[in-house]
Amino acid sequence: MIYEFRTYDVKPRGVPEFERAFGEKLPERVKYSPLGGLWHTEFGPLNQVLHIWPYEDAAQRAEIRAKTVTEGAWPPKPREPLIVNMNSQILLPAPFMQPLKPCKVGPLFELRIYQLEPGAVVKVMEAWGKAIKERQKYSPLVGAWYSEHGDLNRWYHMWAYESLEQRMAVRAETREKGIWPPQSGVTPIRQENKLLLAAACSPIQ
Repeated sequence: MIYEFRTYDVKPRGVPEFERAFGEKLPERVKYSPLGGLWHTEFGPLNQVLHIWPYEDAAQRAEIRAKTVTEGAWPPKPREPLIVNMNSQILLPAPFMQPLKPCKVGPLFELRIYQLEPGAVVKVMEAWGKAIKERQKYSPLVGAWYSEHGDLNRWYHMWAYESLEQRMAVRAETREKGIWPPQSGVTPIRQENKLLLAAACSPIQ
């Protein structure tokens, strides 16, 4: 399984129209393959939308993308041009990650992206695999991935929270009890995060 992370920067105040057009066209698109989720940034880089698409492999992705365009099922058509920049990352799931499926686990989502030293991803996955069950007693892990194409040695993880207050409480308690972060012996070179809200049409809420 591969996951395509498509991040679009849209014009200021353009997110509602982007999501409206996306949701309007989505029933046609999901006849070909399911949408993992659609979110927009609330904190971090503003006016960004992220949509995640799972595929069996690169060949299936290419085939489906060609069909949806040829048959007119995709892309969405907002009332005016909105996209300023587009970025696509192909990620692979961590061994302990459960496939994305429709659920209500938010409404607040945090996506964290770490740049690691070459070869460190394996150590991180091993440590996380041992600790993730206990960590998820506090808040759900939506997914964990590592980069396969594009920017390499990147570790992505998305968490769901009920609120900002719950996020702060969970992070404080798991750190105090030594539950999280797991001891992998790896220190990220760089870290970034985004706090996201799900679009109305997103299967993950």
